[in-house]
Amino acid sequence: MKVISGRARLGRRTKELVRRLAPGDIAVIDHADLDEVAAEALRRARVVAVVNTRPFLTGRFPHHGPDRLLEAGIPLLEEVDERVFTGLTDGEPIEIDELGHLAQAGRLVARGVFLDPAELQRRRERAEKYLDRALIRFVQNTLDYARREQEALLRPVELPELPVDLSGRQVVIVVRGPGFRDDLRAILDYLDDVRPVTIGVDGGADGLRELGYEPSLIVGDMDSVSDEALRSCPFLVVHAYPDGRAPGLERIRRLGLEQKARVAPLTGTSEDLALILAAQEGASLIVLVGGHSHLVDFLEKGRAGMASTLLARLRVGPRLIDARGVSILYGRGGKGTGRREMVAIAASALVPVLVLFGLSPLWSNLFRLLKLWILWRLG
Repeated sequence: MKVISGRARLGRRTKELVRRLAPGDIAVIDHADLDEVAAEALRRARVVAVVNTRPFLTGRFPHHGPDRLLEAGIPLLEEVDERVFTGLTDGEPIEIDELGHLAQAGRLVARGVFLDPAELQRRRERAEKYLDRALIRFVQNTLDYARREQEALLRPVELPELPVDLSGRQVVIVVRGPGFRDDLRAILDYLDDVRPVTIGVDGGADGLRELGYEPSLIVGDMDSVSDEALRSCPFLVVHAYPDGRAPGLERIRRLGLEQKARVAPLTGTSEDLALILAAQEGASLIVLVGGHSHLVDFLEKGRAGMASTLLARLRVGPRLIDARGVSILYGRGGKGTGRREMVAIAASALVPVLVLFGLSPLWSNLFRLLKLWILWRLG
């Protein structure tokens, strides 16, 4: 391996660091169990290496975040001494040699270990052996929290008055989750035909804008969304803690956007807040793109349970359509199914849908989505 050179960019919070990265930089992070979303953001920033003071995969649970970077040919140096954050100067050139020695201005600053695909796979296999234990702990934490917080999570949320009427409208909520860009591309026909209200949850707003859609509003902690998206969006809902504290409000004030921002306190995540907001405001159908729904999703986010998300989804009920992975179904994320097979499946599925079409508004909306899908597959 040749010597790796680039400007050092330091950040203990990866999702904030990626906003400062430029092609050719070396990202220096403090991120155990690097998740897929963070890894994809680093890859898209076109860094030449990632230096981590923590293990990229600790073995607590199996995940594929580091794979995204290794597959792109980006070297990963891990378990570097934390003093690297004080020993390096942000923005100045650094070098990493083949032994994992990290130097700046000819001075050795720290050492690390390169992570290779074989070692990554060994750790993942070990983690899979203990996944059942992690699942048991996760379920127990979820149930315990749900019992403690069910009253707070199930009562109506005090929401600010919105400038857009959601009553009877279809709503698309875009969350910055694994594969959300691919899933968003897979429903472009639906977005163009139905013109639903679009809500970006933090960085999900940038995903919408990349495809030419301005979100109707942005909901979140405002920590992973770009300044440009915040400035262009007509209305912002800042997620606050139940006691009213809203750390994201500081950034909004710094950008001078207080006039179009409102605070909404909720026990749970910004994704939960967006779902409850859409449901409580009377949306007829809610399509969730990039949502978090399974064990690894929440463990990657450092959460020990998913009580708030579970109860939020129960509150939304049958209006919710989770579009996660729809790009794989459509064949845009992989090999996919052949056109003939897809048409045959669609035709067989159409019979019961036609029967239910006149019986329920929900099935009417589903039928419309299915119609768009068939037309898209046929070109």
